[in-house]
Amino acid sequence: MKQFWIFDFGFSIEGSRNKIAFGLALAAFLFLLSLPAEAQQPTKIPRIGYLTGATPDGQSARIEAFRQGVRELWYVEGKNIVVEFRYAELKPDRLPALAAELVHLKVDVIVTGGSGLTRAAKKATTTIAIVMAQDTDPVANGFVASLSRPGGNITGLSNLSPEISGKQLELLKEIVPKLSRVAVLGSSANNQGNVREVREIELAADAFRVKLQYLTVLSPEDIETAFREASMGRADALLVQPGSIFNSRRTQIVKLAAKSRVPAIYNHSQYVVDGGLMTYGASLPDLDRRAATYVDKILKGAKPADLPVEQPTKFEFIINLKAAKQIGLTIPQKVLARADRVIK
Repeated sequence: MKQFWIFDFGFSIEGSRNKIAFGLALAAFLFLLSLPAEAQQPTKIPRIGYLTGATPDGQSARIEAFRQGVRELWYVEGKNIVVEFRYAELKPDRLPALAAELVHLKVDVIVTGGSGLTRAAKKATTTIAIVMAQDTDPVANGFVASLSRPGGNITGLSNLSPEISGKQLELLKEIVPKLSRVAVLGSSANNQGNVREVREIELAADAFRVKLQYLTVLSPEDIETAFREASMGRADALLVQPGSIFNSRRTQIVKLAAKSRVPAIYNHSQYVVDGGLMTYGASLPDLDRRAATYVDKILKGAKPADLPVEQPTKFEFIINLKAAKQIGLTIPQKVLARADRVIK
């Protein structure tokens, strides 16, 4: 009977198998080392550009809301996503250069928060996805073909809700019972979305028998002139329409309204935070939070052209009692009871 073990070579069959396994493992390791450096690089971290015309402090609430939306989608800044913030610091003429800078950085998506910002980004790129955190009328402003099928590299959210303007006039009538003249501060020449709002205002004005005085602001230099005209027209109240010019000059407008001792209503909460009297409109921080969802979808392969533009779902009515006291105005209790927030 033959011996199973072979001693001439000094090892068993079982030992040879172990050495073969070790050799295969070593070969695999050496193969991995020989791979090109590119194949061993970590996954590319997406880079987002956030373009705003305001200052960091002036935009803090909206930026935090956007960051909250990003966190809700399991992104962590600096780890699996990078956000490049660019502030025009209330200088609209800086927007083209800032938008071009984001394009040069090759960001994956640019987030904008207003018509002027979106327009600057649109001029800077036709290939990088642009997400509007808000726009009064993206179709009329030429940013998308339609709300359901944007058709280009721009999509996002619209705060188009023209019926709000009629409600704003109604609120002014409630706090100023003898209201007969209202100055409407707008920039319809640059903001086509205001056209629909004007129609709603006129319907409400007819119902309340209120005369309207339209004051068009095409540049920041026109703001003081508009207030002088409102005073000369003996306006009982002021209604400020949406517009990037107004957003970038909120503090100035609020101070001029207080100086003129004229009750004013605005379209979003930041005016009231800055000292304005009253606001009723879509919640811009909520729109910024929702903008993060568009960013996430685009990073996962969706095309802006195929993502429908969504409308606001959350609205805010806020009253600043400090501002009311400053102009000697008493807000009726029934109006205060309907407010979502009262600043005392």
